[in-house]
Amino acid sequence: MFVIINIKQAGRKHAILEKQKIELDDIGPTPTVKDLITAVVKQQVNAYNTKKPGTNALPYLTSEQMEGQAANGKIGFGSIYNEEKADLTKAQETALQAFEDGMYAIFANEEELKRLHDHFDLHPDTVITFIRLTFLAGSIW
Repeated sequence: MFVIINIKQAGRKHAILEKQKIELDDIGPTPTVKDLITAVVKQQVNAYNTKKPGTNALPYLTSEQMEGQAANGKIGFGSIYNEEKADLTKAQETALQAFEDGMYAIFANEEELKRLHDHFDLHPDTVITFIRLTFLAGSIW
């Protein structure tokens, strides 16, 4: 099953990831928010674990790649220096806990998904948006 993913951060002008189509395990037409999170994390962990660590022999970026990365606020070569593989179970548990703690919000098109056990309609043209929330720190005098 393919879904369209957006990743944004509150306070940023441009999306971190703009409407990228990714393939997930089949979670059905009316999955729960928990099913969605675990499927997205599984896809991302598998993508991370299949990347080869190390640096490129001849690192270079085209001007188009630099412009695209500059819009996201970070320009890099995409090299992985850590050879340790990500733990799928731990990553899924962390993502679910972060959602419950309000560290990020999820929207299916324009509808906010608020609880892990809520069901929503998932179609091939549904845009799933993850918004990483930023908390302000301060003190009362």
